[in-house]
Amino acid sequence: MKDIKTIKFNVSKSSGEVSGLLQLPKNYKALLLFAHGAGAPMNHPFMNNMANLLAEELIGTLRYNFPYTEKKVKRIDPLPILLATVKAAAVAGNEFAGEMPMLAGGKSMGGRMTSQAAASNLLEGVRGLVFFGFPLHAPGKESTERAEHLFKVNVPMLFLQGTRDKLANPDLLKPIITKLGKKAELNMIEGADHSFHLLKSAVKSDDEVLKELAKKVRDWIDNIK
Repeated sequence: MKDIKTIKFNVSKSSGEVSGLLQLPKNYKALLLFAHGAGAPMNHPFMNNMANLLAEELIGTLRYNFPYTEKKVKRIDPLPILLATVKAAAVAGNEFAGEMPMLAGGKSMGGRMTSQAAASNLLEGVRGLVFFGFPLHAPGKESTERAEHLFKVNVPMLFLQGTRDKLANPDLLKPIITKLGKKAELNMIEGADHSFHLLKSAVKSDDEVLKELAKKVRDWIDNIK
C-alpha cells in the first residue's frame, strides 16, 4: 500500500492513545474518517482494500482503532468510549483535511458509532457520513431502534448496503431512508451480504463490488460539495 502514514491520537486520559492509518493519495479531493467494524481492527482486509480503492478515486482515508482493538482484546468498549474515539478521530482528521471536505463513517459498527456521534454534535468539520453496511439490527432480531438517532443527524448520509445483509432487512431500511428525505441516499448492491460478498454464482466478483462502492462514494462526495 502506498501513501500510508501511521499516526497516534489521544482518546481520553483513561483510554489513552489509539493508532490510525492515514492514506492520502496525491491530489486527494476529500478525507474520509473510516472506522472499523466490531470484530476486526483498522487493518482488516476489507478496510485495507476499501482504503486503496478509495485512494484510486482520490479520496483520502484515516482508518483508526478503537481502544479495545488497540489493546487487542475482544470485549468491545462501552458506548461513551466508542463515541469519544470517533470524536477524537474527527479532531485528528481536521489537521489533515485542510480545505478539502471531511467525511466520516465506517464499516458496520464503526459507521453506527459515527452516526451516533454526529447525532450528538460531536463531529466538528464533518460534512457527511458514509455507511458500509449499516447494522440496523442484530441477525434474526429485526427492529428499527438503531435508526432512531439518524433523524438527529444534520449532514448528508450515504448508505451502502447489500440485499442479503442479515443485519439490515431492506424492507425495514428503505422506509427509514424515505423518512430521512433528501439528506439520505441508499445504494443497494444486489446479492451482497453484510461483508459485501457475493454468491459464487454471481456475475460480478467481490472485487468488482468494492470498486463499485468506491466509485459511488466519489460520485456522492462530488454531489454534496
